[in-house]
Amino acid sequence: MAMKRRAGASRKPPEPSIDHSGIDEWMQHVMPDLHPIVVRLDELIREEIPEAQYAVKWKKAYYGVDEHGWVIEMVAYDVSVNVVFLGGAHFESPPPLGEGQGRYIKVRALGEVESADMRSWIKQAAKTAGWT
Repeated sequence: MAMKRRAGASRKPPEPSIDHSGIDEWMQHVMPDLHPIVVRLDELIREEIPEAQYAVKWKKAYYGVDEHGWVIEMVAYDVSVNVVFLGGAHFESPPPLGEGQGRYIKVRALGEVESADMRSWIKQAAKTAGWT
């Protein structure tokens, strides 16, 4: 994936890995209560974006597509998993939290992963420019 740094960006984007193993390792270190949530989110992202590429940087999981860069960032905290859609401001119905280009949702329960909105946001992310 040709990930390029934006002019003026202070952080360098993650380098894509050759496979999903980095994400698998990252998930093993998530708080036990949140582990089922990150596993299901990962499954859903891979279902909806089969061509996704993966990376882990700054204890965050990244999902990207060649033509749009990194489109989803997932980070597990103590009580929630934040799913950041890096181009979410441009979605038809953006996630409720965040400012600038990125929008996010806090997921606290496994049932929240199965919402129609979550699936829609993931599908839109695959078609929207993210972090390049």
